[in-house]
Amino acid sequence: MPRTDSSARRHTGRSRRLRVAAAFAVLVALGGYLTVQYLSGGRSSQQCTVRSADGSSGEGRTYRLSPEQAANAATISAVGTTRGMPERAVTIALATALQESGLRNIDHGDRDSLGLFQQRPSQGWGTGKQILDPVYSAGMFYQHLADVPGYSRLPLTVAAQRVQRSGFPQAYAKHEPDAALLASALTGRTPAALNCSPPRTTAGTGDVSKVRAALTRSFGKDALPAVDAADSRPPTAGATAQGSLSVPVRRGGASEEGGAPQHGWELAHWAVAQSEVLGIDEVAYAGRVWDAASGWRTESGKPGSTEVRMRFVH
Repeated sequence: MPRTDSSARRHTGRSRRLRVAAAFAVLVALGGYLTVQYLSGGRSSQQCTVRSADGSSGEGRTYRLSPEQAANAATISAVGTTRGMPERAVTIALATALQESGLRNIDHGDRDSLGLFQQRPSQGWGTGKQILDPVYSAGMFYQHLADVPGYSRLPLTVAAQRVQRSGFPQAYAKHEPDAALLASALTGRTPAALNCSPPRTTAGTGDVSKVRAALTRSFGKDALPAVDAADSRPPTAGATAQGSLSVPVRRGGASEEGGAPQHGWELAHWAVAQSEVLGIDEVAYAGRVWDAASGWRTESGKPGSTEVRMRFVH
């Protein structure tokens, strides 16, 4: 009889340990799932990918993010370059937003922190409504970064910390490789590097007026030709036809090999990143075409390097 009681106790102990181990495994799996959902904006099946310059040969690095994250990253980049900030500044801003919010425009945080950069109304960053506007919050970040002497030569963690005053300044460092990869694509230095696959069944119908408004908010009022006030229709240079919009490419500045202005690729990548929210179905620039079904391809007869053409979902 004692042996039976002892055996029963051992069996009960083993069963309890197995149950605890199983519960722990479930918690770990749930934690991993929630982490993925947080970082991807809760929509991991909808994916964007950015690759390094040598990624076409099957080498180099890639980074995956959700359409929501890509759209926010493109806005951060556009605001920076429009202010005349160098690619290094864009890298610093993207690494900061990756650490602070996972590139998500969240309406909560530590104390009264909000938005992409977790800026605080109580610390003079603006009102809550302003901070939750990605264009505004990115602009405020760059404004403070520009006041840091020699920021482009500082280690990223130091430059970001001078702006953010974070309790964990070294945390920015782990995001630098991904931020640099994103900045290279979004500033246009690496052509056809960003690809998104938003589901056409959930994308909004394209609206030219919304795209024009988004472009001018991110890139400034000179991003598009002015609208004729007499009839509210765009002039020929920016005309809409069959659900499309042609955006002129600013000449001068850096160009990729072959002469296509870097600014054109910046616009093209911005459009791809915003494709889900703005209902953009096709982007064409410098003889290359992106569409949601197949990504980037080379195609003759499409716009050269003087304009980026966007076609919309109907």
